[in-house]
Amino acid sequence: MTTHAPQTAQSVTLPASLDEAVAALTAMPAAVPVAGGTDLMAAVNKGQLRPAGLVGLGRINEIRGWQYQDGHALLGAGLTHSRMGRPDFAALIPALAAAARAAGPPQVRNAGTLGGNVVTAAPTGDSLPVLAALEADLVVFGPLGSREIPVSHLLAGRDLLAPGELVGFVRVPLLHAPQVFLKATGRTGPARATASVAVVLDPARRGVRCAVGAVAPMPLRPLEAERWIASLVDWDNDRGLAPEALAAFGEYVAAACIPDPQGDAPLPPGVLHLRRTVAALARRALGRALS
Repeated sequence: MTTHAPQTAQSVTLPASLDEAVAALTAMPAAVPVAGGTDLMAAVNKGQLRPAGLVGLGRINEIRGWQYQDGHALLGAGLTHSRMGRPDFAALIPALAAAARAAGPPQVRNAGTLGGNVVTAAPTGDSLPVLAALEADLVVFGPLGSREIPVSHLLAGRDLLAPGELVGFVRVPLLHAPQVFLKATGRTGPARATASVAVVLDPARRGVRCAVGAVAPMPLRPLEAERWIASLVDWDNDRGLAPEALAAFGEYVAAACIPDPQGDAPLPPGVLHLRRTVAALARRALGRALS
């Protein structure tokens, strides 16, 4: 009998600032930045990834908190799910706090970070539909300085990180309005989402934003459903909607994200169940936001 130990990284660098981290990634382009490592180390253990080096971000204090900037919250990429789930953060961005609390068991929430969730871009990442609905931006640092890109552009592959670049902050608008995150899982307790929905109200623009996660490689925005339901909301009074309108919104969102197949073929039972799940989540999320 023989044993096999997986090949480990050849070097580990622990920078104390974003500038040092960028310099380390520039010096070794094959190195991989790591914060909590909840996704990265799982890939290493499965033999899916063999990084030539690691750049640990755990000692960079400037990305472990948040600050206010021009009506936005500048969230450090090193914020853990546990930190985002606390009441003071929940008062700031309720839907993101709810997603952080649902991210997994305590050991995952204590280690996993906001930036890691975004860069890994797993379809089931709980923070992703919230950031999509909030229309958040990423502040990226690299050898040529810093730049901002929409989260949705990175997730869609329209604007990728260049060699030596890493995400330093997530810039989120503070809407000071109701927002809700809900998700469905395949079992009781912390688990990966089979579907998730984030709904954000934007009273200043009289808009409703919705994003659906886990049903596609990236969060989906049902823009026509957003515009339709926003036109029905009484923004000047109690913002209430009839139950029939909430139900129709759920069906509209589900059909937009999980469309019917071409031709006369029916949806497979599993896909039909997923569509009904999305409809229920969207209906409940909007109802809670409006109430």
